[in-house]
Amino acid sequence: MNPSFWQDKRVLVTGHTGFKGSWLCLLLNLFGARVRGYALDPPTQPSLYALARVHELVKSTTGDVRSLDALIATVRSSAPEIVFHMAAQSVVLRSYDDPVETYSTNVLGTVNVLEAVRRMSLPCLVINVTTDKCYENEGWDWAYRENDVLGGHDPSSNSKACAEFVGQSFRDSFFPLSRFGEHRVGIASARAGNVIGGGDWTPRQLIPDTIAAFRRSQPIVLRHPNAVRPWQHVLDCLGGYLRLAEALAGDGPAYSGAWNFGPMDTESRPVYYVVESLARQWGIERPWVADSASYPPEESMLRLDVTQTANRLGWRCRLTIDEALQMVAVWYRGYHSGQDARTLCLEQMSRYLDR
Repeated sequence: MNPSFWQDKRVLVTGHTGFKGSWLCLLLNLFGARVRGYALDPPTQPSLYALARVHELVKSTTGDVRSLDALIATVRSSAPEIVFHMAAQSVVLRSYDDPVETYSTNVLGTVNVLEAVRRMSLPCLVINVTTDKCYENEGWDWAYRENDVLGGHDPSSNSKACAEFVGQSFRDSFFPLSRFGEHRVGIASARAGNVIGGGDWTPRQLIPDTIAAFRRSQPIVLRHPNAVRPWQHVLDCLGGYLRLAEALAGDGPAYSGAWNFGPMDTESRPVYYVVESLARQWGIERPWVADSASYPPEESMLRLDVTQTANRLGWRCRLTIDEALQMVAVWYRGYHSGQDARTLCLEQMSRYLDR
């Protein structure tokens, strides 16, 4: 990524009050961008958004992506050059509890964001953030590529596959690549692996639940300890999003479409590995136990092929899984010892950018 590219850029971030959105706003502000946020109130208490005082750095609008009129007003008033659409309901178990909220947020929300951009009638680049779980999981031993079939079994994953089709439809119907010189609107989707980092308190997620258990000196109860996921640090993931936007700005037709962001396949690890690695930082000898309860199904194996992203964008994760987990541990231990959340984020950004 090129920090100078972002100087004075007008950027709209939907979902900016969430974990990833807060880190993105801090990073964009560091690079000198003029950031506008559109989201509901922070989804957790505590929240990185509040603790890092992100509201001091962005112009924030409280709103639901399912409200088209509010989105249109925000987009027209801010005239963004670049949109990162991150607002979503992304928790798998919650999607089973409330599929209507999940589909309406993830599908209609994406429709509304793209419709607001369409009605703005100005050049704009959109990074539609979906998920690595949008693929039709066949249980393969090999990693999924961008041209593999989309699907997703649970409502969260499936609704993100639908959001991919929404982006494709808007691109083909209203912003065709053959007429890019006329409309100057580029749409790309980012399919990221499991993102970890400090400041995440999302319920039913591995890192927040693990840290909470360790602070009580208790083992975490794992639903699927052997499930393999493509873990990556939030700064690696966001660096990929920024690099994609920069490439889209340079050649919209060439970089429209779908892109995977995750570690090299050899860096994917099972859930228990993540927990045991963090346990060593806390001195926990018995860090997890298997849950005997019954839960809705989740995929046991998920890997991403990032060959296209590496070859065409020149992007790879800078951090190994062990380095990423060490940064996670350092952040939470620092925070719980009284250090300032924003300072912790900026320190980790500085070290990451110096690599």
